[in-house]
Amino acid sequence: MKIVAVGAIFFGETLSIIAELIASKQFGKAGGDLATLLPMFLLISFGGVLLVFGYALGYMHLENIWIIIAISVGAILVVEPVLTLLLFRDVPTAGSLIGLTLGVLGTIAAVFL
Repeated sequence: MKIVAVGAIFFGETLSIIAELIASKQFGKAGGDLATLLPMFLLISFGGVLLVFGYALGYMHLENIWIIIAISVGAILVVEPVLTLLLFRDVPTAGSLIGLTLGVLGTIAAVFL
């Protein structure tokens, strides 16, 4: 059940990030038409359901909310940069790359220390 919880958190974060990034890209291209965002509202809602399920199930079986939070932040740190590179074809600046690196180190410290 722990693996199911981690999977739900990771997949929920992934769906939410996909919805955010695609919505931001489409909204700019559509000239601010809110109708273009409806599919992304549905996608992020499903991602949110998975996140709530993953958090609840994870806390039930791991009994430590900080581990759950570290898993969630870790998923964001892995998925968001990759999806941003794929969707926007934009490389990070030196400052944002340092920030991402420090975030990864912080997540690793939270999980293993």
